[in-house]
Amino acid sequence: MMAVQYGGEEKHFTAEEISSMILVKMKETAEAYLGTSVKNVVITVPVYFNDSQRQATIDAGAIAGLNVMRIINEPSAAAIAYGLDKMPCSGEVKTVLIFDLGGGTMDVSIISVQNGVFTVKATSGDTQMGGQDLNNRMVEHFVQDFLKKHRSDIRGSPRALMRLRTACERAKRMLSSAVEAKFEIDSLHDSIDYYGRITRARFEELNMDLFRKCIKHVEKCLSDAKMDKSQIHDVVLVGGSTRIPKVQQLLQDFFDGKTLCKSINPDEAVAYGAAVQAAALSGECDRKGQDFLLLDVTPLSLGVEVYDWRVDHYIPGVMSVLVPRNTTIPLKREGRYTSGFDNQTSVLIKVYEGEGEWTKDNRLLGEFMLEGLVPAPRGVPKIIEMMEVEANGILKVTAVDMTTGSKKSINITTNKGGLSKEDIERMVKDAEKYRSEDRKRIMKMKKEDEEGWLSKADFERTVQNGKKQVKKIKMEDDEGWLSKEEFERTVQHAKKHRKQIKQEAGGP
Repeated sequence: MMAVQYGGEEKHFTAEEISSMILVKMKETAEAYLGTSVKNVVITVPVYFNDSQRQATIDAGAIAGLNVMRIINEPSAAAIAYGLDKMPCSGEVKTVLIFDLGGGTMDVSIISVQNGVFTVKATSGDTQMGGQDLNNRMVEHFVQDFLKKHRSDIRGSPRALMRLRTACERAKRMLSSAVEAKFEIDSLHDSIDYYGRITRARFEELNMDLFRKCIKHVEKCLSDAKMDKSQIHDVVLVGGSTRIPKVQQLLQDFFDGKTLCKSINPDEAVAYGAAVQAAALSGECDRKGQDFLLLDVTPLSLGVEVYDWRVDHYIPGVMSVLVPRNTTIPLKREGRYTSGFDNQTSVLIKVYEGEGEWTKDNRLLGEFMLEGLVPAPRGVPKIIEMMEVEANGILKVTAVDMTTGSKKSINITTNKGGLSKEDIERMVKDAEKYRSEDRKRIMKMKKEDEEGWLSKADFERTVQNGKKQVKKIKMEDDEGWLSKEEFERTVQHAKKHRKQIKQEAGGP
């Protein structure tokens, strides 16, 4: 929960409520532009958003009063935007690598396009790397430079760091088109003015390990897709950080000089693709080439915890994968299991995501108990566990005892069980209440503002009074001035007076 001061008291909000406020603002902006109400939406998320984050995004949409038709990965949305004008028409398969380097994350996806079907072959990326990390390197560089020049450490001043970070962000953008960037910050710290200068070469040196890490993710994505780089037809750049010349150069060198696709505005490609997907889902596609099918993949492997028996002892916590990573969704998979001990009447089903062989290295998504088993020796009961992943990436797990027909299922949402219908309804009412209070406050301020204005007649009368007052002050001021003759006489008197003081003092 996040605590904020609102209306003179402390309020607590969930992450879903904060996200819903952003969605409401976007909804209002769209409605103002379109002139119509907006109800249905497609929302894009980073490719590495897990199941709970996707579910939380859907809940945020519900709180905002929106119907979330689909949650899609950002690289997939970019591929849709790219594929509109380059859609193969003759059954030919075009394979595209989407390189998405934004402010906070880096995603790489390989997508094949054939006859309007977008199939995600593989994904890779890093949720902890993006433009902000490049900014952090620059900030640290200039913090050390300031310390060296002025013997003063600004790391204890949040305000100074914020101003420096803003300047670094601006300098980074300048370096995309210039070989050197300079900036000046007045009174940065301890009343010291700071002048910063950085070359493109120095910027690249500071971040070279991060740039090379991007290329490693490209290699990993190709490996997961079991493809060679020669099989990639186009490399599409998405995200503002792909404007960095060194990033483009490393990518181009990796793909043996292939021309990179920059025809899409990297800042708008994802939103454009999401809008096209929304048009397709709502049946509003009327242009040729916009009728397509999007097949996404699971970003991480999904499985359950099992016991691995070794003769007379067992090893707990083994990950049994039902859905390998990069499997196309929507999907249904099942696995056959049994009891781990003699005379069990129930089994605990634990669902995990991750690539580790042991569940302790992976992330627990949820768990539930299948009860009603007939007591029997270990290995006799037959249990089928099924996993179903919807188009939105939401996971449903079902377990069935084939002997008794006992069945139990769970929709994996969040670690805390997700928001219930009652929670969402309450939050919707709270959001409307806050919006209503905000509107009343705005109307009150507007009314007070209008009441504070003068009428036209009052305004003109005030202006005339002001002019009279200024004229009066000027006349009094003029009367207070010395004439030219009086001024010269006063100066001569002062000189004579100073000469007399010097003589009496007997000194200079």
